[in-house]
Amino acid sequence: MRSARSPRRIPDVGALAVLVALIAANIWQTLRIRKAGDDFDHKGMFIALVWIAPGVGLFMSALHLRALTLARRAAEPANAGVPQATAPDEVASGGAVFPLSAHLQAFNGVPMPDWSAVDAWAGAIGGPDHRAPAIDAVRRGWLLHLRDALGPHFWLQESPHALILSALEPAVADATARYVATARGRVQRVLGTLARYPEGERSVVIVFEDSADYYHYVSGYYPEDGEFAFSGGMFIDAGCPHFVTVRADLAQVEPVIAHELTHAALAHLRLPLWLDEGLAVNTERRVASVAPPMHTPREMHEKHQAFWGDEEIQQFWDGASFQRTDDGNLLSYDLARILVEQLSRASWDQFQQFAAHADRVDAGDGSAREHLGVDLGTVASALLDRPASTAWTPQPLPG
Repeated sequence: MRSARSPRRIPDVGALAVLVALIAANIWQTLRIRKAGDDFDHKGMFIALVWIAPGVGLFMSALHLRALTLARRAAEPANAGVPQATAPDEVASGGAVFPLSAHLQAFNGVPMPDWSAVDAWAGAIGGPDHRAPAIDAVRRGWLLHLRDALGPHFWLQESPHALILSALEPAVADATARYVATARGRVQRVLGTLARYPEGERSVVIVFEDSADYYHYVSGYYPEDGEFAFSGGMFIDAGCPHFVTVRADLAQVEPVIAHELTHAALAHLRLPLWLDEGLAVNTERRVASVAPPMHTPREMHEKHQAFWGDEEIQQFWDGASFQRTDDGNLLSYDLARILVEQLSRASWDQFQQFAAHADRVDAGDGSAREHLGVDLGTVASALLDRPASTAWTPQPLPG
């Protein structure tokens, strides 16, 4: 009689598949760790952990690899792979050569050309058709030197209308350059004959990584130990007209660009500061999306009435109140906006004539009387519900 045989055990296919997958994952992770580079610390420990405690080892080594990848991306310049020109020692234009490196001087820790020497060189080349490209070439060369001084993350984005020096990602820098071109067109349409961008000269934009670097740079344009108001951007009309801002989302930068491009378009007029800022704020609101105001119109009106007196209004006319570090700064910009809004409401053609002839010496009061038939002090006092007073009429600047 045959003895009964025990049934043959069928292999557990599911368990076998899991084992094969785990071994494959361990091999794959081991190869990743070995190829991770010298900055992956404790490679041997992580490889041993992968095989001794597969689940935990895989998880911990994956976290370490992810952190390493993010750190590398953070350390890698945004312009990695984007071709960049070498900062030139000389700049050639119109058959003439400008020794740029020989005319670079230290400015608040960064290189800055002797712009008077640049103007003299460009002026000797020929007419405006030759001068503008020559100056543009020097500005480009300067920005390449400034790029090297600011660090490896900075790079120069060039377009037909703009030179953008920043550490922005290429797509964001390109969008910024395109917005500059769009905003220039919109500003010109809003301002009409008042706006002028010199032919052949591109708008120069410098975007700093943080507020500390931004304020360090702009402080060089203020008197030593002088106070200046906080801002998100600034148009600098000295040597090379350019504007600077701090890195932010493009939506936040757009109003700054529109505001400062307005200053650039009006720079040829040498306007009184209140008129320049009033036009810039009003144009910014028409060209770009701006954030809602912090205060209601009623709150602002009460602030105006509490702040402005005979002395303060003269500071407004001569521009000093725009540099105050108290509410005077905010209220100066708002009063400038309101004045421009009111003065331009009746006739834009007459307002353009007024602005085109406004003199900084008398804050534009003479031009206002001639072209608008008004006294600026009377208009300002009426807007703030104050009785008319000759003490509010702009006092001519000395000298």
